Amino acid sequence: MSLAEPPAPNNQAQSGTLVSPHAGLAANHLLDTVLPVRPALIDRGSAARLKPGMLEELMNSGGARAMVLSGRQALINGNSLVLLDAAELALHLQDTAYAPEQLIYLGSALPGSDLPAGTELILFLLPQQFEVQAEEFEAHIAGIPEGAQWAGFRDVAAALNPTDTAIFVEASAIANWHGTHTHCPRCGTATVPEAGGWVRRCPSDGSEHYPRTDPAIIVTVVGADGRLLLGGGGPLDARNYSTLAGFVEPGESLEQAVVREIGEEVGVRVTACQYLGSQSWPFPASLMLGFTATTEDTEAAPDGVEVTRARWFSRSELQEAVLSGDIVISSRLSIARSLIEHWYGGVIQDRVDTA
Repeated sequence: MSLAEPPAPNNQAQSGTLVSPHAGLAANHLLDTVLPVRPALIDRGSAARLKPGMLEELMNSGGARAMVLSGRQALINGNSLVLLDAAELALHLQDTAYAPEQLIYLGSALPGSDLPAGTELILFLLPQQFEVQAEEFEAHIAGIPEGAQWAGFRDVAAALNPTDTAIFVEASAIANWHGTHTHCPRCGTATVPEAGGWVRRCPSDGSEHYPRTDPAIIVTVVGADGRLLLGGGGPLDARNYSTLAGFVEPGESLEQAVVREIGEEVGVRVTACQYLGSQSWPFPASLMLGFTATTEDTEAAPDGVEVTRARWFSRSELQEAVLSGDIVISSRLSIARSLIEHWYGGVIQDRVDTA
């Protein structure tokens, strides 16, 4: 047998030997994903943004579109992001007392997005004072539709199309990183942006600093009887309940973080866990890694700090509690809702108030 030929799998259990749960499956097999994999809608252009002067070249070429972000708010018209002509926006900003603090390359639209394929996107990261009503802004900036307003992602996410959502999330993530990493962690010198805004370099020691993401696990905990454990923080009489979550610590695997966090927050011992999917949540810089976990425990003991309330629900109890208004669970914007409905086995109907 050559080294390039793997041995045929042995599916027979031998006395005193362990049988792999993957026995009989092809090498490097893939299982179907549990939560749906959402395709990328924006090509980040990691190679293109390394070219010196690429942002100026893009704006001079015409056709590039600009997203405007001030603080954590963007210009919204109806249910859509306002995308302006990047060259005209740059010209108008030069002619006013305002100037962009940062220009950041977001990438180009991929086929299947809600924009023409190849549309180049540039983020104009503006000073905090731009968080005003859009009509007060029009005297300086051309092309803003009448009635446009500043809004944060949480305010409009439910109404945005997938492409606008992807742009807003990416822009928020990179803007948050710029806002918190203005100086070199080694020597304290103010850093300068490079590579289309995706690197900050220290002019003193030459070190390069890249955007960071903080991994966090988010978990549905299921008991031996099939009931789901949900928790909440804040006042004891609050109605909000969701999955349990926590940040992954240095030197820790994701599975170890699941066991540790569930034990710390609600005193429940996890016996097994499985990864289901992920969601970027850049407020400020998180990547939510979704798991489901099992436990033999039937009692939960909230830590009183991060989790003040914890309840077990059967499927019928959860749906009844949501419809009655006894509890409020996570919105459909978050992976938490996807995890809960994966356990539930379908769509959980929300309460509709008819006041």
